[in-house]
Amino acid sequence: MRVVVSGASGFLGTHLTRRLRTSGHDVVRLVRRPANAPDEVQWDPSKGQLDATALQNIDAAVNLAGAAVDAKRWNESYKRELRDSRVNSTRTLAQAAAGAGIPVLVNAGGINWYGDTGDRVVDESDPPGESFLADLCRAWEGATSPAEDAGVRVVRLRVGYPLHRSGGYLKPQMLPFGLGIGGKLAGGRHWMPWIAMDDWLSVVEFVIARDDIAGPVNAAAPGPVRNAEFTKAFGAALHRPTIMPVPGFALRILLGELSSEALSSVRAVPKVLLDKGFTYQYPELKDALRKALEKR
Repeated sequence: MRVVVSGASGFLGTHLTRRLRTSGHDVVRLVRRPANAPDEVQWDPSKGQLDATALQNIDAAVNLAGAAVDAKRWNESYKRELRDSRVNSTRTLAQAAAGAGIPVLVNAGGINWYGDTGDRVVDESDPPGESFLADLCRAWEGATSPAEDAGVRVVRLRVGYPLHRSGGYLKPQMLPFGLGIGGKLAGGRHWMPWIAMDDWLSVVEFVIARDDIAGPVNAAAPGPVRNAEFTKAFGAALHRPTIMPVPGFALRILLGELSSEALSSVRAVPKVLLDKGFTYQYPELKDALRKALEKR
């Protein structure tokens, strides 16, 4: 297959590009600078510019574009950037996919769609929550409509925390936990939907291949855990103690508004994947963390 990927140079995109090529697929990368390689196509999502004729003979599109949620402290300007970078890139690729007749668009969105659900279990049938990131996810998913309206099969992944030492949730935790000064956050009772990186990559391949999957899909492991359990397992994987809890007020000072999202409890389960027979390679957190911490 020929797969076009946006955000190919990012944390998830780097791993996905490597996996797809290892699996024998051709990958076309969307880049914002002038294309200078045969596997590159230039686009400008901020202006809605992507030539659909450059995407002929593409079998699938995967959208991973968007500014990092935790790259900087939130203010109104950066919150607009978070929204615009996702909505504009999604709409631009969705329109191009419609124009080029690409059969399937996989849009990697956020598990924050559900907002703070407390101890309540949620699946793909549940409505969006009420928070900045929940509102962002609703607009993000809505931007796929040009492709869906044109008959493209659209899969809207709601991604948990993909676990790998090179980025995402784990990378900023490596130093404090490695020094033995990591700990649970604000009591550690909030639920965390996580997924092994290898399983996340397999989910993308799975939903591309399955013509009977469309709409929202929770890309998370079947067993979300509380932050306290995650903290204990992470410390054990590093062979370090986890005796330095971080109180909520300290997080609010450090992260500002982002702290409320960081402490949101999302007990999301992957009903669609389980119903469709997806097999997890790392369904247990301890095994996923062991794999995530391997040095290659």
